[in-house]
Amino acid sequence: MYKNKISIIGTGYVGLVSGVCLADFGNTIINVDIDEEKIKLLNEGILPIYEQGLEEIMKRNVEAGRITFTTDIATAIKQSEVIFIAVGTPPDENGKADLKAVLSVAESIGKHINDYKVVVDKSTVPIGTGRKVERVIQEQMIKRGVNYEFDVASNPEFLREGKAVHDFLHPDRVVIGTESEKAKEILKEVYRALYLNDTPFVFTNLETAEMIKYASNAFLATKISFINEISILCEKVGADVQKVAKAMGMDGRISSKFLHAGPGYGGSCFPKDTKALVNIANEYGVELKIIKGAIEANERQKLYMVEKIETNLGDLKGKKIGILGLSFKPETDDMREAPSLTIIPELIKKGATITAYDPQGIKEAVWRLKEYEKDIVYCANEYEVMKGVDALVILTEWNQFRRLDLIRVKNLMKGDYFFDLRNIYEKEEIENVGLKHIGVGLPERKDGVDKQNKNKKDII
Repeated sequence: MYKNKISIIGTGYVGLVSGVCLADFGNTIINVDIDEEKIKLLNEGILPIYEQGLEEIMKRNVEAGRITFTTDIATAIKQSEVIFIAVGTPPDENGKADLKAVLSVAESIGKHINDYKVVVDKSTVPIGTGRKVERVIQEQMIKRGVNYEFDVASNPEFLREGKAVHDFLHPDRVVIGTESEKAKEILKEVYRALYLNDTPFVFTNLETAEMIKYASNAFLATKISFINEISILCEKVGADVQKVAKAMGMDGRISSKFLHAGPGYGGSCFPKDTKALVNIANEYGVELKIIKGAIEANERQKLYMVEKIETNLGDLKGKKIGILGLSFKPETDDMREAPSLTIIPELIKKGATITAYDPQGIKEAVWRLKEYEKDIVYCANEYEVMKGVDALVILTEWNQFRRLDLIRVKNLMKGDYFFDLRNIYEKEEIENVGLKHIGVGLPERKDGVDKQNKNKKDII
């Protein structure tokens, strides 16, 4: 096992999960952040983010002395041979990734480097960033009048929020971009636990590793937008998108993953990375029409959910609508680019008032939706949301929303519209209690009867 210390600069989703999990592999980790309050919380054993399974693993490795948290970046750099850059790269107003934090860390490395280092870009960064990091470190050393050897590598993350710990510990592949054999061997030792378990490793150059991350996320986002567009057509022609997706997914060339129709994708990766990739392509005079189309289709899908609600309920002025789920997906409190941030404001603009509940996302929703606070009541549980509402809308498929007491739901509601925007219920079970089930990509209702053949067991 690799014996020297490893610094992880950044304690967000990527940095903290990477630090804790690399410590669990037996490495000695220094997790660094400039946010003093965040480091104070971590040193008290309090996680600044919600991520399933992370707290238990962090506690175990803190007690074993394999991970520490600090704001002292200079000391961390000097003490470590491997330094992971895992800071944020948020998009600007044009969708271009902001590299200020990444290049600031590179400057710090150049100012404090004292012997050989492997500098690893873990953040999702535009193609060519690794070369920029190299230049910045070299420039800082020139100013100091020193010349230490170092290598820059790209090691993109492929973590799903809510499943990030599992994904780090059981990855489909580990991508490492470096042209240095020395750096390659060191990083193989850092990931020794995975390497010994025959996890596939992909070794390539910097630019290819950076492109792999963007291309992967753009493809997955495109799959989601594709099935969402098909879902709209399914509703119009009387087809069932769930069965369409199931049959498509049986084709080994397609696979069933990311073929689930819903209100659109969100989160910290797909929206940001697709826009950044389009921006990179524009800089090189390349038009990525498919990815641009996926971005546009995703925004349209969110608005189509509002249209669907309004079409069924009629004039929304004075209507009370209950929302179950605020985070962009279950098992996370992350609301970045969540469909709820588009759908709720649009419903309010049309005159509706909102009651809402999310197991983890309310704290973040309060500030992200502050502009609409007078029209939103945040509830203590899912059933409180339903009291006297004209319609209930499921936006996030948390497990506890999959097993609702439907009789209780019916009795609490004033109206009878059940908008299942994640398709987690069968139409029959909802309509058997006297509610109207409206899903995504399911045959449109006509006088209370599906346009499609009523026999639901034709395809198994």
